[in-house]
Amino acid sequence: MHRYDPARQRLALGLAGLAGLVDATGFVVAGGYFTSFMSGNTTRMGVDLVERPLLALAPLGLIACFLAGVIAGALIGRRVTGRHKRVLLGLVAMALGVGAGLLAAGHPIPFLALSALAMGLANNVFARAGEVTVGVTYMTGALVRFGQGIAARLAGRPLESTRGYGWLWCALAAGAAAGGALALHRPLAGASAAAGLAVLLWIAAAWIKTAPE
Repeated sequence: MHRYDPARQRLALGLAGLAGLVDATGFVVAGGYFTSFMSGNTTRMGVDLVERPLLALAPLGLIACFLAGVIAGALIGRRVTGRHKRVLLGLVAMALGVGAGLLAAGHPIPFLALSALAMGLANNVFARAGEVTVGVTYMTGALVRFGQGIAARLAGRPLESTRGYGWLWCALAAGAAAGGALALHRPLAGASAAAGLAVLLWIAAAWIKTAPE
């Protein structure tokens, strides 16, 4: 986070919020599975394999869709270097918009698949030389960096490299809370809000001038 200018940091926070919103909505629609938190899906898959093997296909399918999004995003990012944020966020917005339309039409499974695909794409928005620099859909690493930063401050040796990760976690948590509130009232509301936020992030990315990162 500390390597990016304030505009890109705000974009990262917005993207983390989007991930929380999408994940909470997917969690409600899927009945306890995730559309961006693949560690949780892996754990659920392991438990399902022991208890009810056929149910393991649900988290496995979501993991496959997420992975497909990561692969596609990495390949696309390599081809549009310098404008990959705008391109990838446009694809994320498109996938979430189509997914919301499918959910409105009564097709929750394609909605979940497209949501997971979109979150895979989103993880390539902040990447350099083919490697992710800011993970926006998983927060274990961010919490570790945040904790290390607190420890460094307590020791009287602040670490510049740990700045911003606490806010990243807060953004995802806020998005998840908003998604939960909307989706528990009406799942389509959460899905529509996610699609709308993705469009706003795409517009924000378009305003960020292309510059070396």
